[in-house]
Amino acid sequence: MIYYRDGKTVLARRGVDRRNVELARVPKHVRDAVIAAENRSFYEDGGVSVKGTARAVWSTVSGQQLQGGSTITQQLVRNYYSGLSQERSVTRKFKEILIAMKVDQSKSKDWVLEQYLNTIYFGRGANGVESAARAYFGKHVDQLTVAEGAYLAAVIQQPSRFADPEGADLEAARRRWQSVIDAMGQTGALTPEQVAAQRFPELAPPKKPFQLKGQAQYMLEQVTAELNRRGYSDEDINGGGLKVVTTFDKKLMQAAERAVKDVLPDSTPKKVRTGLAAVDPATGEVVAFYGGRPAQSQYDSAFSAKVMAGSTFKPYTLAAALNNGFDLSTRVDGNSPLRVASADKPIPNDSDRSYGQINLVQATQNSVNTAFVDLGQKVGLDKVAETAEAAGIPAAQIQPHQDAASFPLGVASVSAVQNASGFATFANKGVHMETHVVRSVTDAEGVKQVVKPVATQVVSEQAAADTTYAMQQVVKYGTGTAARLYDRPVAGKTGTTDDSKSVWFNGFTPQLAVAVDMFRDDNATVTIPGYGTQFGGQLPAQVWRAFMTEAMADEPVEEFPEPSDYGWGPDYTTPDRSEDIPRQDYTRPTDSPGDWTDTPEPDITAPPFTDQPETDQPSDGDQPPGDGGGQDEQPEQTGPPPTQESLQPTTRGDAVNEPGRGRQADAVNEPGRSPTR
Repeated sequence: MIYYRDGKTVLARRGVDRRNVELARVPKHVRDAVIAAENRSFYEDGGVSVKGTARAVWSTVSGQQLQGGSTITQQLVRNYYSGLSQERSVTRKFKEILIAMKVDQSKSKDWVLEQYLNTIYFGRGANGVESAARAYFGKHVDQLTVAEGAYLAAVIQQPSRFADPEGADLEAARRRWQSVIDAMGQTGALTPEQVAAQRFPELAPPKKPFQLKGQAQYMLEQVTAELNRRGYSDEDINGGGLKVVTTFDKKLMQAAERAVKDVLPDSTPKKVRTGLAAVDPATGEVVAFYGGRPAQSQYDSAFSAKVMAGSTFKPYTLAAALNNGFDLSTRVDGNSPLRVASADKPIPNDSDRSYGQINLVQATQNSVNTAFVDLGQKVGLDKVAETAEAAGIPAAQIQPHQDAASFPLGVASVSAVQNASGFATFANKGVHMETHVVRSVTDAEGVKQVVKPVATQVVSEQAAADTTYAMQQVVKYGTGTAARLYDRPVAGKTGTTDDSKSVWFNGFTPQLAVAVDMFRDDNATVTIPGYGTQFGGQLPAQVWRAFMTEAMADEPVEEFPEPSDYGWGPDYTTPDRSEDIPRQDYTRPTDSPGDWTDTPEPDITAPPFTDQPETDQPSDGDQPPGDGGGQDEQPEQTGPPPTQESLQPTTRGDAVNEPGRGRQADAVNEPGRSPTR
């Protein structure tokens, strides 16, 4: 049984259908049918078939397919005792023989038969004869006829084939059933007249297997994966009688789905994916997420999909600097373009705007690319990588990019859960709590194991407070104003990669860290008909606010820690540039080229995004947004969908709307190549 975080509300049931019954409740003709089919000498032998075992061992040694020959006792031992594997080996066979002989000596034949009938698999998801009687004939085992009991005995040999037989399988099932009836006549369980009177029974139609719907499917996948990582085998999960309490809050799961569906317009193309992940900073628990529509995609957009982080990666660079001797008053080079020795080409800002020498608050508020590239060079890219990894971004996703000058600008790919977990570090005073989805596991004996997440001090408490302060300015005055919660403080960061191939808003309150990303499964520009090319401060920020408004409704207002005092007051910001604040009703710039119309597209499912090293490809040249970049505006391509290898994203910084012009993309230097613009 798998429960939501309250430990009472059932999320899912896993395993097999098993209902134990006493041997006395199993009709004698059913027992006789099983014995006639599987082990006629059951009540006389010593638990082991010498001839059958010798034949099976010889088949294994000679390399031929292993043949049958196991007694009922041996079959019970194989299924009943978890210490025996199902592999076909001589060693396993000898272990099985020894245990079977010991069981036969220490237990009665009726005990063995009862355990066997309650554990053997009959197909149709039924373990045990009572469950099988319900599955095949819709009745209890003590109501089975002779013909029905014989059919259950027949399916033991090939449960999958005979579960719902048709055509040739049905003919084979009839022959197998008749052989069981004949065997019952040979053993004296049936008279010749009774044998002749038997007719093949009518099977009840099989019930459809239980399937989870919506986000529950993704939840179960993540819970199963974590249980496996924590040492629980699939056998433990499916047959161990476990009670698993997850971290998922049912109400917040519903709120996450509502936020996405209510905010995104109906015109959103099917290829556009949206992921949302909410992490409790104090515990590392994933309390809610939205992974997309399972019927439309085989991978979820919150855990599995990994896309370029863009400017949401900049706070890791900021935190690394603040933890290594820098402070918020540190001046960095915000001029454009910036020339870095390791980069092939100069790195420009959005529209090549120069900010001069600016402090780290201004650099964060305005998401100045050159300032963060300069900061990365000053603090050391290895320190940036160490900080991001300690905050929960896997090293395998970081290493291919960490030597590039553009590394601080978010060329590495991350998932929504990973990015939410990383930002939760700042909300938790610089301590990262291991992300997890399982709270506790109680086994069949009642022994409870509570998950204790690993805590890692990523940066100092003051460095976390200062990083948070800088991100508060993003929401108050910068590119993330659409995420404001008017009853409480918010810190966050927008992110928009080159050509808007992935757009982000990551933000947090002291109680909850949430990441929202949008991308397309064909790696094209995220464009919404009527809403234009998307940026992190637009729909992602609005989805974030919609979710957090509901999630924080009953939570007390908590303040962030005070930042260090380096000479400015609490209201210090960059000079007033209200025209730079993204508007929620933002529309496409009229002076940008291209046809801004859009039509719905057929859904083409591509493999999930994974983090791949950047390829050394020439840039596409200078192109304003929408000019050849938005695939929604182009005729549908023919041929097969893009392969995973072709989904190589490029990236840029956040775009800021400058007076009198449309938004344009910041250029970044990707590993081994020049900026795209």
